[in-house]
Amino acid sequence: MKKDIHPEYRKVVFLDTSSDFKFLSGSTKSSNETIEWEDGNTYPLIKVEISSDSHPFYTGKQKADRVGGRVDRFKKKYNMN
Repeated sequence: MKKDIHPEYRKVVFLDTSSDFKFLSGSTKSSNETIEWEDGNTYPLIKVEISSDSHPFYTGKQKADRVGGRVDRFKKKYNMN
């Protein structure tokens, strides 16, 4: 590897904001926020909207924020069912 062209690879904590699930992993991503992990060390904190704890593929549960597509909502709105 060439020197001084690769980003620094370090351990970071990812926080799933939808379920408050946290996990420690390696990443080149940086952050100004930090968090103290279970091992007593402080790591950069990266907030994500979805992880294996909240994704329907891994949980088997579908979050129904919106049921139906645009056409279905339009038909329902104007009683065209």
